[in-house]
Amino acid sequence: MEQSTVIQVIAEIRSDFPTKFGIPRQSGLVPELEALVVFRPEYRIPEALRGIEGYSHLWLLWEFSETKREGWRPTVRPPRLGGNRRVGVFASRSPFRPNAIGLSCVRLLGVEHHPEWGMVLRVAGADLMNGTPIYDVKPYLPHADCHPEATGGYSAKGLAHVLTVVLPPEWEEKIPAKHRAALRAVLAQDPRPAYQQDSDRVYGFPFAGLEVRFTVAGDVLTVCGISPAEKA
Repeated sequence: MEQSTVIQVIAEIRSDFPTKFGIPRQSGLVPELEALVVFRPEYRIPEALRGIEGYSHLWLLWEFSETKREGWRPTVRPPRLGGNRRVGVFASRSPFRPNAIGLSCVRLLGVEHHPEWGMVLRVAGADLMNGTPIYDVKPYLPHADCHPEATGGYSAKGLAHVLTVVLPPEWEEKIPAKHRAALRAVLAQDPRPAYQQDSDRVYGFPFAGLEVRFTVAGDVLTVCGISPAEKA
């Protein structure tokens, strides 16, 4: 029996996250986030997208390119369970799995022509780092993919964990207006590792060309610094 197959990277994501820190833990949690799906040159064929504008949402199949490692383990420790309790890898969306493939549902905002990249997909709600390889794009079918009666297991418990974001005016004015709502929503999701609860610690991550710094005390996140991100 065939043990492996080769799949092609057809596109990459262009998002506001140059690193993994701060990325929402699942797609759709921050609908304010916008990104572009940029196809590789050999797949920049307008006919390949014919009819896609009729769908409101899409599935993206992508590679956990920053977390690949040799081998796999049958159990993982989900961050939302504090990093201590183990569950089966197939009962999780952990990147540490036999095949480092991720699955995200995004909203299609439009099909646009980019002067450098040709036809691109502008999407909302992606949970992907900039440059993430994409293996496939498929339409979301509400009559088949939506199951209102579905249960969310332990994952559903984390949805109630939303922080109050305090963004002082002196820092807010340093954020371009088009990115303010998205950044607030990202911070409200509590981007810290779940096992870190130090109220005196200053956290930081790059977002949309900015370095964002903040502290968390209880359920309140306070932004304490916004500055231009250092160029790599």
